[in-house]
Amino acid sequence: MRRTMFHTLTITLLTSMVLIPTISALSTVSAVSAQKATVVRLGYFPNLTHAAALVGLAKNYFTQELGSVKLEAKSFVSGTTLNEAFAAGEIDIGYIGPGPAINAAVRGMPIQIIAGASNAGAVLVARKGAGISSYKDLAGKKVAVPSLGNTQDISLRHILKEQGLQLTQEGGTVALVPIAPADVATAFASKQLDAALVPEPWGAVLEQRGGVIIGNEKTIWREGNYPTTVVIVNTKFAANNPELVKAFLKAHVKSVNFINTNGPAAQGVIAAKLFELTKQKIEPLQLQRSLKRTVITTKFDLEALKEYGDLNKEAGFIRTLPDFNQLVNLEVLKSIQK
Repeated sequence: MRRTMFHTLTITLLTSMVLIPTISALSTVSAVSAQKATVVRLGYFPNLTHAAALVGLAKNYFTQELGSVKLEAKSFVSGTTLNEAFAAGEIDIGYIGPGPAINAAVRGMPIQIIAGASNAGAVLVARKGAGISSYKDLAGKKVAVPSLGNTQDISLRHILKEQGLQLTQEGGTVALVPIAPADVATAFASKQLDAALVPEPWGAVLEQRGGVIIGNEKTIWREGNYPTTVVIVNTKFAANNPELVKAFLKAHVKSVNFINTNGPAAQGVIAAKLFELTKQKIEPLQLQRSLKRTVITTKFDLEALKEYGDLNKEAGFIRTLPDFNQLVNLEVLKSIQK
């Protein structure tokens, strides 16, 4: 079944396979000779783990730094759907989970990670009355993830493997259900789902509505020391538009700093943007709980990223690992933060 799953998830992406060029030009090519784009196409998710994108858009940090270059931003349900848009050449820069980023690199997409955006910030929540109090109790249950092949899906498969459990398509008893995180609460209320591994703030939303936290951000994996969101760029775009990439990262750093130094004000901005995107009101207590379980930062542990590659292989989404020295390029970020 894993072979079938692998082909299903890659059929769209394989049509866009290309070799990844170097983007050392990011910090060396002049703006006059290199900048060619008149628009920057940004992809992101309506989650707290993408708070830097939410704040950058709400406070116009991106447009301010990009100047006369237009910004087109589009929200996606998960990394799987954003990857499809990236493969189709519809996205230049994106906020995405490490799992889909690694998968894209292995499949030859022109992608590079240029910054971190958040660490931890994902929880496994059980519906009240579902009879789940531990990972072992997921046997025979319906468990949701944002989409097949996304970061939470990969994490869930690892949890199940550690517990000796398998998905129904592998001959086991755990039914995997892909559903947008913002829609899980409704599915819980109608008892269509028993549990869900979701990014924040949706874990806190489910918790406040009676859900039970079975796995918090630390017990999910590596004591919470793992990247949940990274910033990626199309390397062709980066090579041709180094100053735009630098301008974008300046706005990204500004967003992260605002979130970490402006408490209630930042929470208000995030809540308003999430409501705009999902039409769901995130209560202050929900957001506060979410932020305690999420680290908004430009940094990430490279070793954790490499280990995520191993989890991808374990789950059957990739067969080989990417060259992480080529996949990760933090030169421009470092030059901004000096």
